[in-house]
Amino acid sequence: MSSERFDHLLSLVAPLIAKSKCRSRDSLSPEKRLVITLRYHATGDSQQSESFNFLAGRTTVCNVVRATSEALWIALSETYLKAPETKEQWQKIAREFEAAWNFPNCLGALDGKHIAIECPKKGGSNFYNYKGFHSLVLMAMCDANYCFSLVDIGGYGRDNDASIFAQSEMGVAFEQNEIDIPEAEVVDGYTLPYFIVSDAIFPLKTWLMKPFLGKNLSEEKEVFNYRLSRCRRTIENTFGIFSARWRIFRRPIRAKPESVERIIKACVCLHNYLAQTDNAGYVPIGFIDAEDSTVDLIPGSWKSIVAGDRSALQGIQRVGSNNYRLEAKAIRNQFKDYFNSSVGSVSWQVNHVRSCGEIL
Repeated sequence: MSSERFDHLLSLVAPLIAKSKCRSRDSLSPEKRLVITLRYHATGDSQQSESFNFLAGRTTVCNVVRATSEALWIALSETYLKAPETKEQWQKIAREFEAAWNFPNCLGALDGKHIAIECPKKGGSNFYNYKGFHSLVLMAMCDANYCFSLVDIGGYGRDNDASIFAQSEMGVAFEQNEIDIPEAEVVDGYTLPYFIVSDAIFPLKTWLMKPFLGKNLSEEKEVFNYRLSRCRRTIENTFGIFSARWRIFRRPIRAKPESVERIIKACVCLHNYLAQTDNAGYVPIGFIDAEDSTVDLIPGSWKSIVAGDRSALQGIQRVGSNNYRLEAKAIRNQFKDYFNSSVGSVSWQVNHVRSCGEIL
């Protein structure tokens, strides 16, 4: 983070973390409080290590991280993590997805990750997930620029079925039509609604597109899966950038669940803040997945940073049944037909599918 960016961030947070003078000792300045918190989040070092580095008591470091993390959420979330509120704002996101990934009417890419934590006191089995460690769940949707647009933080790690997404605030909002999604549009003769994309673990909905499952799929279905996979790659890269930059998530976090939630909220805001204000420094060239002239995938360097790290963000288990609504199946088929038509296809898709096989 550049000094200019740090100074700007400090100006936003300082009023929330400034402490009145103490007669018995000097209070830590807002600048030092922010430095301690940013370093703790970015390096993943223990609070004991931070205590040695900054010559402060461990309890002081703990209190500073907790208070400053909360302040970062308050100071940044309204501006840098503000969910789209109007049809026009959603349509802007959709246009960016189409320009970047040739996928019309996409409002975002969805995924969920387990944030590893140390076993909480009296936590019982609530936080123990099917992968064999304790965790909180971060459910998130991103835009085409690798920024989080909607997040739901704090789901129990044990909840690896439909309740993870269906009971999240964003899941309820989409399911109950509480989000101002634009109406379906006719694109080159095909009626295409607006929706979000996900991988195979999520349930198919009229507003949630997932790939076709199974072996020996038709070439048309494989083309749809390929086109969708290019689009949902944005959320994979968003989480990749997130875990590579904020190394606190690369080992089980030793803190109370409510403190872990504050850390996640702060880092989500910091991710968006830096991606929107210092993108070249935060996400340099080559850091995220790219495609060469033949549209083959060039892995981003974030993958080498988190490779082999067992405590990096872990994917969630299947969160829905396969009882698809007929309307949702019809919508997916409509997109399949569009992507295989003369107006909706891209020149390289068939050759890519034939050379790579089925993509899920």
